[in-house]
Amino acid sequence: MGTSFFSFIGENLEEFLTYTGFANATPGHFVMIAVGLIFIALAIVKDWEPMLLIPIGFGILIGNIPFKEVGLQLGVYEEGSVLSILYSGVTQGWYPPLIFLGIGAMTDFSTLISNPKLMLIGAAAQFGIFGAYMIALQMGFEPNQAGAIGIIGGADGPTAIFLSSKLAPNLMGAIAISAYSYMALVPVIQPPIMRLLTTKKERLIRMKPARAVSHTEKVIFPIAGLLLTSFLVPSGLPLLGMLFFGNLLKESGVTRRLAETARGPLIDVITMLLGVTVGASTQATQFLTTDSVKIFGLGALSFVIATAAGILFVKFFNLFLKKENRINPLIGNAGVSAVPDSARISQTVGLEYDRTNHLLMHAMGPNVAGVIGSAVAAGILLGFLM
Repeated sequence: MGTSFFSFIGENLEEFLTYTGFANATPGHFVMIAVGLIFIALAIVKDWEPMLLIPIGFGILIGNIPFKEVGLQLGVYEEGSVLSILYSGVTQGWYPPLIFLGIGAMTDFSTLISNPKLMLIGAAAQFGIFGAYMIALQMGFEPNQAGAIGIIGGADGPTAIFLSSKLAPNLMGAIAISAYSYMALVPVIQPPIMRLLTTKKERLIRMKPARAVSHTEKVIFPIAGLLLTSFLVPSGLPLLGMLFFGNLLKESGVTRRLAETARGPLIDVITMLLGVTVGASTQATQFLTTDSVKIFGLGALSFVIATAAGILFVKFFNLFLKKENRINPLIGNAGVSAVPDSARISQTVGLEYDRTNHLLMHAMGPNVAGVIGSAVAAGILLGFLM
């Protein structure tokens, strides 16, 4: 009796041990756990995009706890699991439009309205998307995969997730992590490029103060913007529609509660869910592939191309402008849609050369134009590649 009892306990204990993380761990799991810890450390120590990196970093930890796949429904890739249900907001593409609703409700388009030519800078920066797309094709990626990878150059995480969910769901984890990583690394990547491509004289250019924008103009802008962009690129409607709807809630002046909800509690909840589930999708067995490494490299390249394209376009554009209307090329980096971080970098680098030359408000013009531009670019790619 006693022998059989201890034998029963021993067998059950042995079976239990096969379910532990220690028994199912691979070197890849520990690599990804280290990556998650690095993300969390960068957010806390360096204050780099903590609202994104902490949820994503902790999600990486969650997604890389090893377990025995015997129908327990624990992982993000197991149908019916809690994580899989939450992750459906990513795979089905409905988290990104809700993020855009919040972005619209917190964005002031006044600088862009007062100086419409700044829209061209945001458009020029999208060259990084199409440049990376062509390079990805040369590296052997399928056209739909190349399009999803290229969008990383827009420095817009929600747009990258939306497009990859439609064009390359199997690469979405790598694309999303790459996009958000480079958004967080804006303060590291962009300043050296800005200094390299501009002269001291160009960095000292003072731009004319933006004119005052009326309430009527602010209300008309999201309506006109929606009609113009969505008629041009209907496939971008989920993102563009929610972006301009959120902005109308803000600027109408009569839906303050809705605007505050969109830019506050709603966007915070969606950001948390998106970050954690995207992080959890980096399960080592699915994530650590050669394609993931290539995507990270292409993401960095597309981001560099986008930054350089914005700056070089301003330098070229200045050749056709009167001296008093010239644009400081240091705001060219803000054409990528990492709002408002890339605009802050324009301000920071500008102040290094002239402590009284404040570029932040000017840089917000191409910065918000970049948000629109990346959504339009996503719509173009989606229309051509679906």
